Amino acid sequence: MTSALRQAETHRLPSDHSWVVLDVETSGMRAASHRVLSIAALVLREDGSVEREFSTLLNPGCDPGPVHIHGLTPERLAGAPRFEDIADEFGELLSGRTMVAHNASFDYGFLDAEFQRASFTTPIEQRLCTLALSRRLELDVPNHRLGTLAEYWKVEQLNAHDAYDDARVLVEIFGRSASLADSLQLPLPVVSCKDRRVTVYRDKITRVPSSFTNPGRLDTVHGLVQGMKIVISGPTSTPRIALAARLAEAGFDVMNTVSRQTSVVVCDNTASLSGKVRKAGSDGIPVISEQRLEELLVRALPGQLKTGEAIAINPVVAPAVPAAPEVALVPEAIEPVPEVALIPEIVVPAQPRPAEPNSIARPSMIATASPLANRKAKAWQGRRVLILGGNHLDGVIMRSRILQLGARPSLNFTTAVTEVLVLEGGESDKRMARVIERGLPQIKESDVNESLVSGVVPAHMKLESRLSAPILMRGEVVDLPAAQSEWSINVAWRAENVGDEFEVDVVAFLLDSTNKVDSDQDFVFYNNTVDEDGAVELAVDGSSEQSVRADLSALPDECRRVVIGAAVDGEGTFGDLGAVSVSIDGPDGTFATFVLDVGTVEKTMVLTEIYRRGDVWRLRAVGQGHNHDLGVMAVGYGVEVDED
Repeated sequence: MTSALRQAETHRLPSDHSWVVLDVETSGMRAASHRVLSIAALVLREDGSVEREFSTLLNPGCDPGPVHIHGLTPERLAGAPRFEDIADEFGELLSGRTMVAHNASFDYGFLDAEFQRASFTTPIEQRLCTLALSRRLELDVPNHRLGTLAEYWKVEQLNAHDAYDDARVLVEIFGRSASLADSLQLPLPVVSCKDRRVTVYRDKITRVPSSFTNPGRLDTVHGLVQGMKIVISGPTSTPRIALAARLAEAGFDVMNTVSRQTSVVVCDNTASLSGKVRKAGSDGIPVISEQRLEELLVRALPGQLKTGEAIAINPVVAPAVPAAPEVALVPEAIEPVPEVALIPEIVVPAQPRPAEPNSIARPSMIATASPLANRKAKAWQGRRVLILGGNHLDGVIMRSRILQLGARPSLNFTTAVTEVLVLEGGESDKRMARVIERGLPQIKESDVNESLVSGVVPAHMKLESRLSAPILMRGEVVDLPAAQSEWSINVAWRAENVGDEFEVDVVAFLLDSTNKVDSDQDFVFYNNTVDEDGAVELAVDGSSEQSVRADLSALPDECRRVVIGAAVDGEGTFGDLGAVSVSIDGPDGTFATFVLDVGTVEKTMVLTEIYRRGDVWRLRAVGQGHNHDLGVMAVGYGVEVDED
């Protein structure tokens, strides 16, 4: 054991889990196509000290990717074992333990894929994300990066992006965070890895977007034209990945799923009943053999660059393959499905808005330095108020008034809470002892009501407010900074509201100008956690935290809107679930937040949407609920849902 680990401060951990803290370094961001290069895992005792270590480099047999980040060159990895060589020993170490990692869905996804490639069952059954834990605690940090948390907890980081050092740092961050959560009586965000939200390794084609505009469907007059979207179905004579690479290099857009934008489907099996061929038949998309594809490639026509300039291409010389008959197109009868009424624009009371697109130096600044800078300053701005006691209706009313004052209702007892609003019965809440211990001001309903009239902060609310991101009201729209394309939309609810009775699914729909998905791959949910382009991805971060991570620059041109919603499974409703918190985070901090507390009997709800308005992406806080389930919601956006 290293001296750094011997000297680390220990913290007693919950005894109902056996914990293993780990970190992986990878060749890229996609578990289906990239590989693990390095693993470090540290098994913890109940007092938080390290009992056992496992650390190794791995030879992935491929390009190691961003060497400038992780420093793992092909030469360093050349003599390392492959994952299958260590899978048995590593699996034994993980078995029966709860995995702790920073951005744990990422690490779990890669390890799950590696175990499946090695023909092993993934031994990880539960995981905890320290990023989700720090969000649940609402630590006073500008962002939740590992380095930021290390600085907050005063943990020395010796070698960032080294798996062993990152795991060592994470041991201390986890121990201190878990102790703080215990003092707040806040449950840890442990997630099961064995439910339906399981990462599935699939040997998918990595899409390389074409530089050419899509000329549309294949026809007998023009043949193949650069920019066409091609889908491959079934076995091919040329290895599938190699064939896709040749097509991409020749200027074509190779997709994994059939959509309305697909130009042609390649399939050699004349009797194929694959979903891709059936979809092509129903939509009138040509289906050709691999032999025919090779013939057309030789005389493919130049396409139109997306910048507007047409260029010539060299003929593609392909190896001869046995001729195969064309697949007959037999359109299938498709039953019409009911549509959900499009979500209307919500009228927002007129407020001064910035005349130009907004630019923010630091998204975590308070509203006076934000896109909402021209709004009238709110008396309680920057405060977090926890409500104890009262019934459901009392809570809804008081959260609405707190929002009017510019404060944010806190769903949990966290480090960010500045005041506690005590309603009827709140004195007997189990958290009241900790409220008194922490010296938090206790306020009454009359304090809220008087402040709404006077516009001042009562004298006994002595704690200073914190810097915070602007709080959007329901229906409010704000422009996203043009210089920032990567965003994380984090959805959370009360940590106590977890379990079978509150199975909550956060979802996303990538919609075109008709408010429909282009293909079923544009419906991102627990069984399809990332879209075709890798632009929108779902992550289950904790037991009451889920995130949709979006790279707006990677969205296809036809996508005009990303709608993010949630559904309550089982017998529960949004009225049972209670308030839902949504925060929109960039790499450097939180850009905006809002709290939705409008649910009663609704089963599904549109939380927010990001949409194009000219050259600007805009964000809108929606909060529109429906009584129907997730299946009906998906059908309304054009998704083909199986009857079962």
